[in-house]
Order: sequence, then structure tokens, then C-alpha cells
Amino acid sequence: MRSRNNAGWAVAALVATAACHPSPTTVRLKPDTTVTGRPDATTARSVDALRRDIDAALAQPSLARGYWGVLVKSLKTDETLYALNAGKLMLPASNMKIVTLAAAAEKLGWDFTYETTVLAAGPISNGVLDGDLVVVGSGDPSLVAADGMADRVFGDWAQQLKQRGVRTVSGRVVGDDNGFEKETLGFGWMWDDLPDDYSAGVGALQYNESAVRVTIAPGPAAGDAAGISIVPGGSGLTIVSAVGTAAAGGSASMSTRRLPGSMKLELRGSIPVDAAPSALNVSVDNPTQFFVSALRTALIANGIDVRGPAVDVDEVGDAPAASRATALISYRSPPLSTLAMRLMKISQNQYAETLLKTVGAAPGVIPAAAAGRGAAQAIFERWGVKADALIQRDGSGLSRYDLVTPEALVTILTHVDRDPRLKEPFERSLPIAGGEGLSSRMKGTPAEGNVRAKTGSMTGVRGLSGYVTAADGEPLVFSILANNFEIPAASVNQTTDAIVIRLASFRR
Repeated sequence: MRSRNNAGWAVAALVATAACHPSPTTVRLKPDTTVTGRPDATTARSVDALRRDIDAALAQPSLARGYWGVLVKSLKTDETLYALNAGKLMLPASNMKIVTLAAAAEKLGWDFTYETTVLAAGPISNGVLDGDLVVVGSGDPSLVAADGMADRVFGDWAQQLKQRGVRTVSGRVVGDDNGFEKETLGFGWMWDDLPDDYSAGVGALQYNESAVRVTIAPGPAAGDAAGISIVPGGSGLTIVSAVGTAAAGGSASMSTRRLPGSMKLELRGSIPVDAAPSALNVSVDNPTQFFVSALRTALIANGIDVRGPAVDVDEVGDAPAASRATALISYRSPPLSTLAMRLMKISQNQYAETLLKTVGAAPGVIPAAAAGRGAAQAIFERWGVKADALIQRDGSGLSRYDLVTPEALVTILTHVDRDPRLKEPFERSLPIAGGEGLSSRMKGTPAEGNVRAKTGSMTGVRGLSGYVTAADGEPLVFSILANNFEIPAASVNQTTDAIVIRLASFRR
């Protein structure tokens, strides 16, 4: 009965996908000569039926102008169950995070943490630090304001300073970000993405994922300027708004613009007078300045009198040398196994870029993206990924210079699954069909709660790569990438989901 039910789900999903489009022309693949083992006729018929169904899903006329790369393999037998353009280079979007996390787990280990140190650059006497308070970062991306974590951590630092005899800082709060390369943006990022939070820059000191929320509310009457507010404070952004209040009954329409290296954020558009406020999540320009501004505010709120301003070490000519300062506080981030959950389930780009740079760290070497790419490539070549099958330019997949084959992704996922050091935390971090990270997809099907896979999404690109257990318990690994499509992305996701549901229903 279970087999018939699952088969019903699979056929229904594929039929529903095809029904959205005119009469598909079925495309047949050549026999797969890589299949080994399981020579019995029943198994051959099951695999042939699987291939025919996936062929039919991908043969819809509406998909003809796009480009698909698909690879499905058995983790039990190493058989290739389906392949289409598996060796072709394609844009991965956030499927690149699979690459970055796998390299970080191998190089750093799941227990790896980032250290942030608070130093006194001067003597402490009678409750006064006569000099600057210096905070030295190593890239911790986890100090987020929205969940209260940053407030708790900064409040605890204030209490530790009091215990060390500091109640007044006569100097400044100086952010030392020299533990990372100075380039904050990823290689090949598009300039018109930069105002958005998913393009937030990366540095050794990072607060609230280097992003703020801008809320836009309608004015009292049509024609009035819209009201603008921004939280948390201290972003350094200058808001230039041309958002007006429109007549009732319409819809809000807004856009942002900020040039690289600029603090000026331009807002344009309109919001109806009867509309609820709209929120935009935008990036800040200087992550270090944002961090130290937030820290100074928190210290004052917790009873530490800070007389000087908050400054980026690179913006002042008389910055104290951290090597000659006295360490007062050492703070450790959550471990990589915890950071990986946010990285993968909500596809947090800043975490990926931070990890890529960290992978490149070595004695005497400043963590940098180029070094991280080199270290990752060396790891994957040992795992059997050819150098020309993976062209990595950033950690998150936001760069359109990233290219990867479905075969390379499947090779990496297979290695992770078979390495007991890597497997459990990695697979736990992946989005789950019908759950966190994939909550609106594949619900009520055999894939729900079964499929663990990383999504990928950007204009003209969709991806889903990960693991699924077939109806008879066989573990499968897959990668599905779609590029260069002009149809609605929802239709591409529907086709991808239909294929994965069919895998979940597959039975020998």
C-alpha cells in the first residue's frame, strides 16, 4: 500500500507540473552506461520509469529556453540514476554555500569559534581607563540585535569591565578590524544589489549582520512626504528620501540606491495614505564603524561612562597598538555547527563570506577571500572534484562569476555524507522540505520531512541540492540547477519539486 500511495504522489506531482503547460514533447536520454549492479529486470524497469518521468517534467515547452543540469545518484550503490548536463558548468546561486560550508567544516572543524577581544590601551586607576578601549575582531557574524543576543553580550561586557575596575573610559571605543582583509564585498557582486541586506559587507567586526531596517510610513495626506525611521541606530547612513504619500487604494512601490563606498542611501517611490508601514532591510557601508557605535551605546546604557567617540581604527591617525594593550575580555562565538544552521536554513550570505575568508587563514596570513578559495580548491581536489568543475569566486553564490557542475556538488555532498566527522552537523543544517528553509514547498508529499537540501535563488537561477530517502529506504543524493529561464521562478521551483517528490517515491 505504501508503494502505491507514494507512486500516486509522484505521478500526481509530475502530471500537475506538466498540466501547467501545453502538451510536452518527451525527451529520452541515452541509456546510462554508468549504472552498475542490480541487474534484475524489476530494478531496470524502475530506473527506466524514473528517467522517463523526469524527462517528461523537463520536456515542457515552457522550459525550452532555459538550461537544466541534473544528477541523481544512490548513496548505497554509487549508481547514477539520472543525469542531464551533469558535467556542465552552471550558476549555482546559494548552492555555493554547500561548497563553502563543506570546506569550512573540513578545515576548521565543527567546534571552531570566533574570538573577539576587548583591550585597555592605557592604565586603569580609580575606576577610570585613561585611554582608549579597543575591540579586536576575528569575524564573528553572530552578534545580532534582532534576537537580543548583541544586547546580552554587550551588557555582559559592561559588567566584566566594571569587575576589572573600569567605570569610565576617558578615550574612544576603537574598532580594530585588521584581522581580516579590507575588501568587504564579494568578488563580482553587482553594484545595484549593494543597498540590500543580502549584499552586506564582511569584516573582522560585524554587528547585526551589517544591516538595518528602514521603515517607511505614509504621511497624513496624499502628497505629503512619507515618514522614515531606521533601527538599530549608529549605521552611519544618511537617508535621502523621495518617497511620497499616494492616494488611498493603491500599493506601495519603493526602491533603494547606494553607490559603493557611499554612506548616502536614496529611497524612491510612493506609499498609499491608507497603507500599513513598509520595511526594507538595507546594508551599512562600514561594518566596523557600525559595530563600535553599537558597542559604545550599549556600554553607556549599562553604566560605563565613555567620554570619546566610537571610531574605526583605519579612520584615525593615532590608533593605539593592540599588541601593547591589556586584554580585559575574551568572547567566543557559538561554534561552527551552530553558525551553520543560520547560514544554510535562511541562506545568510554574510556568514558564507566570513567563512570563506576564515578558511584561508594561516599563520602570518590575513584571512582573505582569495586565500579561502585556494584552500577550498585544495580540499575538493582531494575529494575528487576536478579544478575545472568548480569555479568559486565568493562564498555565498551572490557572484555571477561562480560556476559549478551538478556532478561537483554531488561529489561534495557524497563525501560529506560518508565522512562521520562531517555528516551529522552538515545535514542537520540543511533546509527540510515542508520545514525551516523550505516551509512552503513539498508539503503533504512523501518529500515532506524527508528531503534535506540547500536552495539557490537569484534572477534567472534556481537550485536545489541535497539528500532524499527513497520509498524503499535507499538514500539518494541529488543536484538540480536551472539557469537562463524567463518564465516565473515559481514554475521552475514546481518542476524541481516534482522531480524531488518523484525521488522520494522511487522504489526498486
